[in-house]
Amino acid sequence: MKIGINLIRNLLAAIGLLALVALLVGAIMIGPRLAGFDPGFVDAYAEFADKLLSSGDPGVAMMWEVPVQEGLTVDEVIESMRSLATTHNLLYVGESPFYRQIEAITGEDYRYVNFLSFCDARVGRMMLEYRDHYSGFMPCRIALVEDRAGHLRLYSMNLDLMIHGGKRLPPDLKAEATRVRDTILKIMEGAAVGEF
Repeated sequence: MKIGINLIRNLLAAIGLLALVALLVGAIMIGPRLAGFDPGFVDAYAEFADKLLSSGDPGVAMMWEVPVQEGLTVDEVIESMRSLATTHNLLYVGESPFYRQIEAITGEDYRYVNFLSFCDARVGRMMLEYRDHYSGFMPCRIALVEDRAGHLRLYSMNLDLMIHGGKRLPPDLKAEATRVRDTILKIMEGAAVGEF
């Protein structure tokens, strides 16, 4: 009996020692790489992971979603978005009525889906001067979608992973990217209740 207890205790001690060694090796190998990361990267990935684990869907985890107040029409929501963009110095640069493309291809009616694009060319230039890959985030898009139940919703990419998800951005770029992120959220939240 005593031999069995000692064996279990020694086995647990060995497992603990291996875990400690793995933790130290990980800290030595990964620590220097993380030293240059944005201080908000843990929170950004924690939010992403929480949404991913809750939904099981990376698309849901990457997006912001704002339901539109009942009674607002598509035209009212779009006009509100355009007005709010102007108020917050963001340029409305166009839209792509996706539902019309589906209808043209299939010959059948389709629920309303429209992608509206907004941009701040000055910030876009800063992003491109920093890294060409950031062109994939431009222009900022907000999707106005009629869900299968007939309710309107606004969707946009969560920009926090771009801003906080890796190495620190230059301070001026981070400040401007944060301002654009905040503006996109204000447009979505305001348009969802018909603000102008």
